[in-house]
Amino acid sequence: MSEEKNLNNEELALDDANRVQVLSPGMMVAKRFFRNKLAITGLIIIACMFLFAFLGGVVVPYSQSEVFYTSEEMKKDYAGATEISEYQVFANEGEELPKDISSKLILALTKKEATITTRDGSTFALNELNNDIFEIASADGSKSLAYVCKLQAYSPEGGLVESGLTAAMVAARANDESSFEYNGATYTVEEHGSGAMLRNAASEDVAYITSYSINAVENGVIISIDFREAVVAAISSKADSFEFDGEEYQISNKNGQYTITKYKNTSVINQFEAPSSKHWVGTDGNGMDLLARLMYGGRISLLIGFVVVAIELFLGIIVGGFAGYFGGWVDTLLMRLVDIIYCVPSMPLYLILGSIMDFYKVDAGIRIFYLCIVMGLIGWVGIARIIRGQILSLREQEFMTACEACGISIRRRVFKHLIPNVIPQLVVFASMDIGAVILAESTLSFLGLGVKYPAASWGNIINAVNDSYVMTNYLFVWIPAGILILLTVLAFNFIGDGLRDAFDPKMKR
Repeated sequence: MSEEKNLNNEELALDDANRVQVLSPGMMVAKRFFRNKLAITGLIIIACMFLFAFLGGVVVPYSQSEVFYTSEEMKKDYAGATEISEYQVFANEGEELPKDISSKLILALTKKEATITTRDGSTFALNELNNDIFEIASADGSKSLAYVCKLQAYSPEGGLVESGLTAAMVAARANDESSFEYNGATYTVEEHGSGAMLRNAASEDVAYITSYSINAVENGVIISIDFREAVVAAISSKADSFEFDGEEYQISNKNGQYTITKYKNTSVINQFEAPSSKHWVGTDGNGMDLLARLMYGGRISLLIGFVVVAIELFLGIIVGGFAGYFGGWVDTLLMRLVDIIYCVPSMPLYLILGSIMDFYKVDAGIRIFYLCIVMGLIGWVGIARIIRGQILSLREQEFMTACEACGISIRRRVFKHLIPNVIPQLVVFASMDIGAVILAESTLSFLGLGVKYPAASWGNIINAVNDSYVMTNYLFVWIPAGILILLTVLAFNFIGDGLRDAFDPKMKR
């Protein structure tokens, strides 16, 4: 039996491949880590998130702020109509009346007086003619100055006709004349529907006089004479709608004010469109593609997580490292600084800074930069305490005594020999802290204190749940962002747990 054992020992030389190989500490940690199925799952999720956010944003054909529109048939106001209830004054060609003639005219008509006396003492005669038309003449009645009626004259293009020509037309209607002369031209007056049409010697339409005032809602829209007649006919018959040139118009009455509406194809923002082949996740309340915003928002959320943790590690390692190594008054001073910063209420500070940036209208990109700095400056105290505690125990060990005996500088002792020995704890803390930072950023953006529109982040996308109607009826708007936040934070926690177990020397697997 002993001979067989000696034979086996002789067969296994020092350079034999069958000899047991001793793994390096790094390889042992990696081996333990990759045996953890949850840690591998977390790595896969994080890799997918980075591909989704950074590669997906390049592949997707839309930007994060591109607004989409759709055509929708909407009822829109087209014109307004009302029956003229106040007397209009039309001065004859070349005549000028006092500015207060209209107010004095109403007073004279109310009292049924035959004269009008203006503020400057001028007196005018008021003569009643046919068809509720009045004439304003000189005091002795020798000269006609203007005509008063509840009518208005419009050109075929929809504009108002000059006062002199309108006065001549009103005078012809009052005297039941079918023609008259004005400025050397002859005009004819013919009944046309509910009003009268004025034509020149060439039988061209010059003006249309009516007792209804009809005006277009939009600038540049011409209200034709035939359309005016169609509106008056609908009002007279108390119809709810009428057709004109193959289009249907609706008419509504409110205290004598008529509103003419019609359905019109209008370009509107494509809000809350359900997932489709064009928009795989749908669109949000601003008509933006949700998939594109989720991709670009992932960049912001992940970037903020890593940048903030990097700032925390930088400050925490420096403060904690020197506090733990020097001890004494240096430790006391630095730890009191840590206590002060730890006591700063973060949420009120975020509210104040958010209000300041809103007041100065800080750009969305710069706002992200400020957000990273503020979150980093507040969150490093935990790392500093971890570093200090570890270095307090490490500085008393033999290798540090040897470093001091060799005359190695303090900076090199701290950053070359002490800090590397706490890297395992830092890696675990950082991996878990990234998830916490992403949650914090999402919360701030949800509250309107973080990343601002039009820049996207998962937090401000999920802000849509502030509206209860959107929350209950458009689940596709906020659930995908919530799932991405959940998976990302969970993945970082899985990785942190895996690293903690891998660095633990007591772990047997």
